[in-house]
Amino acid sequence: MTQRLDPFYPIVPDAGWVRRIVPLGVRMVQLRLKDADAGEVRRQVRDSLEVCAAHDCLLIVNDYWEAAIELGAGYIHLGQEDLATADLAAIRKAGLKLGISTHSHEELEIALAAKPDYVALGPIYETKLKQMKWDPQGLERLADWKRRIACPLCAIGGITIERAPGVWAAGADTIAVVTDFLTHHNPDERVRAWLAWTNTVRKQSY
Repeated sequence: MTQRLDPFYPIVPDAGWVRRIVPLGVRMVQLRLKDADAGEVRRQVRDSLEVCAAHDCLLIVNDYWEAAIELGAGYIHLGQEDLATADLAAIRKAGLKLGISTHSHEELEIALAAKPDYVALGPIYETKLKQMKWDPQGLERLADWKRRIACPLCAIGGITIERAPGVWAAGADTIAVVTDFLTHHNPDERVRAWLAWTNTVRKQSY
C-alpha cells in the first residue's frame, strides 16, 4: 500500500462512514472518534483498518495512538494537546507515521520538533465544525507554511470543493475535508465529485 498522501483527505466520525466512502475510491481517510471508551475505540479502529486494507486505502487514526499501535495502524494524527502527552518514542518505535495540527508559528515550531510526516494548518476558512479560538488562516498563511516546512502540508477548515483549486495552488499537498461532504444532502455524490477533482490533480502533478 502506498503511504503517499492523497490530495483528498476526508475525515469521518466513525467506522460506519469509513465503510460508506472508502469503497467509492477514497485512498486516504482519517478516523476521528470523540468521547469513546477504550473498547469502542479498538472496535472502530479494527473495523476501519479491515475496510481500508480491502480497498488499498490509508487509515489515519486521530488521537488514539495506543490503539493505533496495538492494532497495527500505519498513521496517527495528533493535535497540540495530544502531542504534549503522547509517547512519541513509542509511536516511532512502532513504525507509525505522524501528522500534527498547527494554528500558529509557535505551534508549528513545536510540531516540527517532533519531526512529523506531515503538518496540518487550519482553519484555512471559517469553519462551523467546532468553535475555534483561531481566526481563519487564509491562503497567504498556507503559502507561508509551505515555504517553512520540508514535510507535506495539509490544509483544513472550511474547504469546499469549489475552494479546493485555490487551496491546492497555494501549496497544500493534501486537503482535509469534513463538513463539505458529511453535511451534504448526498454525501456519496459529493465524495465522488472530490474524487473526480483529485484524479485531475493527480494527472497534473504526479
